[in-house]
Amino acid sequence: MALPKLEKAYSYELQFFTNHIGHFILVTGLLDSLTENGRVVMLSSDAHTMAPKSGIEFDNLRGEKSYSSWGNYGQSKFANILFAKELAHRFKGTGKTANSVHPGVIQTNLARNMNPVLQFLFGLTSPLFLKSVPQGAATQIYVATHPTLANVSGEYFADNNIAKCRNDANDTGLAKKLWEVSEKIVSEVK
Repeated sequence: MALPKLEKAYSYELQFFTNHIGHFILVTGLLDSLTENGRVVMLSSDAHTMAPKSGIEFDNLRGEKSYSSWGNYGQSKFANILFAKELAHRFKGTGKTANSVHPGVIQTNLARNMNPVLQFLFGLTSPLFLKSVPQGAATQIYVATHPTLANVSGEYFADNNIAKCRNDANDTGLAKKLWEVSEKIVSEVK
């Protein structure tokens, strides 16, 4: 999360590759095993709002043109929302669903790459503002299992409720393009 300098995996920016391409490989690899009423829950973040204005910088997925620790993290989390939206579109007419969730800000070591001063301040205030790990898992479990959500697909959740995300998260063309680019990246790295 918010890596201070550009790092890469398979020549792609690491946060995008880990947070999106890694999930894309896992989920698409398991689709044939999904039951007829299976649910896919993508872990995103409200940090998706920090993604660039264009949403996904397709011409800079390697991070070589520019890099921003929070901008690139936001882009990877925005990609999770778009992935869930496109998957929900592909599931239309089936009993399968795909949604994305913001777990909240959780008391974990995810902030370990932040500036040491911010880490210190984060550590001091975390008991007051951060969720515990079980609290952070609650929305994911709710979306994956609650009977009332059996037919809810393509939504973004936070605190066990449908939440607002960036307007361009509903751009079906952007979601489809991300899927196609993701397939191309996966074919390159295999």
